[in-house]
Amino acid sequence: MRMMIEGFERAMERWAANVWTFVRGPRHKPMEVVAVLRKECDDNAMIVGHGRTLVPNLFTIELPHETHRRLDVHSAELAPQLAAQVRRHAAERRYTFAGPVTVRLHPAGDPGGSRYRVRSHVEARPSATPPAELTQVLPLPTP
Repeated sequence: MRMMIEGFERAMERWAANVWTFVRGPRHKPMEVVAVLRKECDDNAMIVGHGRTLVPNLFTIELPHETHRRLDVHSAELAPQLAAQVRRHAAERRYTFAGPVTVRLHPAGDPGGSRYRVRSHVEARPSATPPAELTQVLPLPTP
């Protein structure tokens, strides 16, 4: 089963590489974006407790307008693939997230720009049932 999953992941990576090459040309490699997403995690890691390091879980990739227009039809497949790469990196580094990892593709604010930019932040999404440590009643300190 594991080999089947790894084969699927490699096929998705090749697909994402082919889409990126089609859009940006061979001089811009798709792994550049993955490397930037990984760096974004590393640069914004926050130690929140013993053995817990929190990293961003919401990533916005701002693309040049023409690139965004071309990639928009593939964003439903490409964004989850990029999110999977972020989750894999986080698992290797033992990072934690405040909520599900989401990658969004948006057009850049500068219509004439030719570079992409990645922005990230932590977006906490409460679960239906809070963890036990958040619902415990703690004793009041005695004077």
